[in-house]
Amino acid sequence: MMLRTHILGFPRVGENRELKFALERHWRGEISLDALEATGRELRARHWGLQRAAGLDFVTVGDFAFYDQVANHIQLLGCEPARFGFSGAEPELSRYFIMARGVAREGAGVNGVDNAGHPALEMTKWFDTNYHYLAPEFSADTIFSLQSERLFSEIEEAKRLGHTAKATLIGPLTFLWLGKEKTAGFSRLSLLEKLLPVYRQILARLRVQGVTWVQIDEPILGLDLPAQWQQEFGPAYHHLASAGVKILLASYFSPLKDNFNLACRLPVAGLHIDAARAPEDALFAADWLPAHKVLSLGLIDGRNIWRADLDRALDFLRSGRLSPQREIWLSASCSLLHVPFSATAETGLDEELRSWLSFAAEKLQELQTLKRAMEGDAVADALLAESRKILESRQASRRVHAPEVGERLAALPDDIDRRPSPFPQRRLAQGARFKLPRLPTTTIGSFPQTAAIRAARAAFRRGEMPLADYTEAMRNEIAKTVAAQEKLGLDVLVHGEAERNDMVEYFGEQLAGFAFTSNGWVQSYGSRCVKPPIIYGDVSRPRPMTVDWSRYAQSLTQKPMKGMLTGPITILQWSFARDDQPRAVTAEQIALAIRDEVIDLERAGIGIIQIDEPAIREGLPLRRAAQGEYLAWATRAFRIAASGVRDETQIHTHMCYSEFNDILPEIASMDADVITIETSRSDMELLRAFGAFHYPNEIGPGVYDIHSPRVPSVEEIENLLVKALEVIPVERLWVNPDCGLKTRNWPETKAALAHMVEATRHLRATGTAAQAQNP
Repeated sequence: MMLRTHILGFPRVGENRELKFALERHWRGEISLDALEATGRELRARHWGLQRAAGLDFVTVGDFAFYDQVANHIQLLGCEPARFGFSGAEPELSRYFIMARGVAREGAGVNGVDNAGHPALEMTKWFDTNYHYLAPEFSADTIFSLQSERLFSEIEEAKRLGHTAKATLIGPLTFLWLGKEKTAGFSRLSLLEKLLPVYRQILARLRVQGVTWVQIDEPILGLDLPAQWQQEFGPAYHHLASAGVKILLASYFSPLKDNFNLACRLPVAGLHIDAARAPEDALFAADWLPAHKVLSLGLIDGRNIWRADLDRALDFLRSGRLSPQREIWLSASCSLLHVPFSATAETGLDEELRSWLSFAAEKLQELQTLKRAMEGDAVADALLAESRKILESRQASRRVHAPEVGERLAALPDDIDRRPSPFPQRRLAQGARFKLPRLPTTTIGSFPQTAAIRAARAAFRRGEMPLADYTEAMRNEIAKTVAAQEKLGLDVLVHGEAERNDMVEYFGEQLAGFAFTSNGWVQSYGSRCVKPPIIYGDVSRPRPMTVDWSRYAQSLTQKPMKGMLTGPITILQWSFARDDQPRAVTAEQIALAIRDEVIDLERAGIGIIQIDEPAIREGLPLRRAAQGEYLAWATRAFRIAASGVRDETQIHTHMCYSEFNDILPEIASMDADVITIETSRSDMELLRAFGAFHYPNEIGPGVYDIHSPRVPSVEEIENLLVKALEVIPVERLWVNPDCGLKTRNWPETKAALAHMVEATRHLRATGTAAQAQNP
């Protein structure tokens, strides 16, 4: 059996987030495009060097992106949306960042490109991950042409460094699937005929450069595809096969199921299987993939951070299911973009816990160990023995299980997830308590995290600032934020979350069963990185987490103050969860901890409590057959967290940057009194789905995009609100930004919120709100 090793992709931000800091320096005007490009070259060289040092047979080229790999393909394929008005003479990266971020202010340009007034591309979740991609925009007028030289330049970089390069591309059908149709009655699949010649041209260029293998990712093969999309795969790949380069077709995140035979029959030289998420596919492929094709096995989990069970992987490889004549490639299940860089830097963790972990760099070593073991290398025996010992220590560790947590779960009453009264009755009680105007204005929770806030928090963590001084500093920031909101005229206030480093990490640090890394960063989008907690054991809440901060903020104002919490499913999804018990059990443990906090906030006089669940759609299995079970336990976990309060206490939730159309009944079943959602980048597209569904409770569609520095005009916000009023009754409509304001600065924040309040007041004063309900 011939064995090779490779990976589908590597974390691009760098061991110490070098890309993040270079991007932000460029956006502030501190470094040039050339300097930013130099950082990219340095990171690519370093990451290819790690792959080669680990004995991989190929380095992967094309996985690097300055913001997002889908945006890279928009430029590679020459389909930048015409609405941006690019002439083509502007620097490529300048156009790239305008598509990603919009522009800073009306009438301004970026790097000489005058595109004020054009919002950024819509951003949404990459399948069921917390990575966000920029959605291509398609219409009948979309044209494709080979435009960017970036991929080919990176191939030359790798060759100069002496590497054997495997190029990687997002497949043509997946690229179209990920896009948005911007013309009514138009199907983006109709563009495939125009797109394929460009893909073939790319493959032919790569062949001329000496590239023998191209990895083409088609993760939509793990979805329940419409028949028309399935039928296009065969002709499409027959067209691409004529380019004369070997294609490794890669699918991941979900079982192939009804697409399995299709994937095996396509005229490609190899097939990659996600053996972590779909182990059954590996068994089927061993039997049914034609013997002349390479079988790439993703035996190392690319989505989680636990050390692999190498003995189990070797048992499969040695089981006799694999033909000795077949060429096998060993790999991670998916790109390692979704895990941190290296666990060796985590010296703050105790040795036992750290030994359980495997980040991107360690996963390269696990692949090398598997290959050595299969080749009979004696060095592998010692490595396998050490791995076996560590896995046994985790299974036996007392820190993993807390008997009292299991006992509480077992004793839950049947009505633990139900509010005392239905929504119409609660709505009357809440209206009498808060007496809010029509179209109440609020924000989603966080306010700008200034350098002073970050410095104080860092000093406190290092032990350089006493608790009393830190508390005073955070209270001063809270007072500043409350005063700003009152001056702006917002109706429901927030404390601004100055004390919080991250919406998941902040809570995990105060819950039992969690551990935290110092450098375990993962890219979420662009320069935005998150540091997911690690759930290693049973979860409980030792003490209140947010009550003192919310009580203090409420003491500063007569207006309602929202208590701000992160929901159980988002905490689960945005953590590296334990893999030794069902996720549903972990979710209920977290839900009970959040429930305790909700009840304590109510006792402290906080009448509006927001439990954010932006990740509930993200956790949805990609295959419909598995979705019902997930939605049942996920929505139950939210209701457990939210249902311990009286009728007059108003529960909010927030969701963003996902497609919710197919789970609206389940969202309604969560029974939040108010839901706020991201809608501005999609021009209220998502809200129309809520309206068509007749969503029964109150709803706040985001009226401006907080991920762009661009400040929307009053007229723009007012136009979006008028669209919202066409589908949602005025008495059930709230007004708010798309998401939290943590990443924005204060001038942008105040200007945008002032426009939001002005637009709302104008609608109230002119009666437009009423007219929209009675055309």
